[in-house]
Amino acid sequence: MSRAEIIPAILPNDFAEIEEKTSYLKGWVKTIQIDVCDGQFVQNATWPYRKHDDSFEKIMHEEEGFPGWDVFDFEIDLMANRPQDLVEAWVSAGAARIIIHAEATGDVAEAVNMLEGRVEVGLALNIETSLDVIEPLREKINFIQLMGIDNVGFQHQPFDEKVLGRIKEARMKFPGMPISVDGGVSLETAPELMAAGADRLVVGSAIFGSDNIIQAVEDFKALVK
Repeated sequence: MSRAEIIPAILPNDFAEIEEKTSYLKGWVKTIQIDVCDGQFVQNATWPYRKHDDSFEKIMHEEEGFPGWDVFDFEIDLMANRPQDLVEAWVSAGAARIIIHAEATGDVAEAVNMLEGRVEVGLALNIETSLDVIEPLREKINFIQLMGIDNVGFQHQPFDEKVLGRIKEARMKFPGMPISVDGGVSLETAPELMAAGADRLVVGSAIFGSDNIIQAVEDFKALVK
């Protein structure tokens, strides 16, 4: 079982929530995932699609940056349809990684092509989606994100153990490809996920739903050493 990277995930109602939660994490992690939901691909809608303000436009036009842009890499989990219409804005906003969901309507391949060589590109797969969808894009993506829950776009969802077999299958089919797991990651499930072959663990409610956020991060980091 090798060391895995811990990536805290923020599911933001508004920009203020990103500012607050990133402030806790300075000096503790390098990468933070921002869960971006359009309210169409998943039922939930988050910033910047939940309630319009000018914060995203300011970031996109480099009038301001993500909180802690100088110390964090931001990974955008784009749970949205028609990703080809959205990715350019997130590149302009300074994303280091952008994750596109294989099940999104629109042109997933075009969105990947638009990002290739500009930022790290991840392809996310829901729990029931065949790993075969990765094959046509395997030379253009940098990593795979396997969802560990059934109801994506929400935190506090139950862990689905089927993801353990999917990690092992992906490891065999795509050797050398980093595998991230998002959803249902806790101190209890993390050892199983790493043993199955996960390289990155995206953690939402197990960190931000805890009584002590820093202690939760420390506990995860101790676990993956």
